Amino acid sequence: MKHKEVPLFRVYVWERPVRIYHWINALCILVLCVTGYLIGNPIVLQHGGNDASNHYFFGWIRFIHFATAYLFLFNFLFRIYWGFVGNRYANWKNYFPYSKKHFQNMWDVLTVDVLQIRKKDIETPGHNAVANFMYFITFLAFLFEVITGFGMYSAMSDNWFSDLFRWVIPVFGGDLILRMIHHAVMWVFVVFTIVHVYLVFYHDYVDGSGVLSSMAGGWKFVSKEKFLKKNQEKAAEGK
Repeated sequence: MKHKEVPLFRVYVWERPVRIYHWINALCILVLCVTGYLIGNPIVLQHGGNDASNHYFFGWIRFIHFATAYLFLFNFLFRIYWGFVGNRYANWKNYFPYSKKHFQNMWDVLTVDVLQIRKKDIETPGHNAVANFMYFITFLAFLFEVITGFGMYSAMSDNWFSDLFRWVIPVFGGDLILRMIHHAVMWVFVVFTIVHVYLVFYHDYVDGSGVLSSMAGGWKFVSKEKFLKKNQEKAAEGK
């Protein structure tokens, strides 16, 4: 069966700051997960009978983890800032389910794209409503890992910044419980990354909208007719 050719319109969706944030965040998560796993499950290295104190392998693992945590935090704070000053696709309102329309859009995605029990045009240049909500949950997980991570770090550091998190360990009932929870949430990022990469390749193949290359160049392709119609509807609503 021959598919009908649809005129496409190129839309600049992801601004450069968003793309830089994305790749720095991806690198940080990779490094934090690897080093975090090694911290929770340290490997044994043989050094020809030399005393372990003569080597600093595990010390470097911890240092890389702590240093990357700072980069992860400030990169995350920048993304929050850009959610207020960036374009409409990066706006914080896309991620926070604050309106009835947002929940309606989520229901449309679930019934049309996921369950495929309805037929409706829900094409959007940015993330769909369900994807935005999942990113919102992920941002909460980011915040949780930052708070619990620096809470554990405060027990071994005396700088002013780590002192801000000294309340965390008592709240969670001790260092051991906090470490277990912090380590468990790490696997949320592992699962999220696997699903995220799969969906990116899947939608890039099925939709042909350039979702894979958009995080490199910022541009995506949408139906010109649908894009112009949606803009006209928003203009009529006074947005």
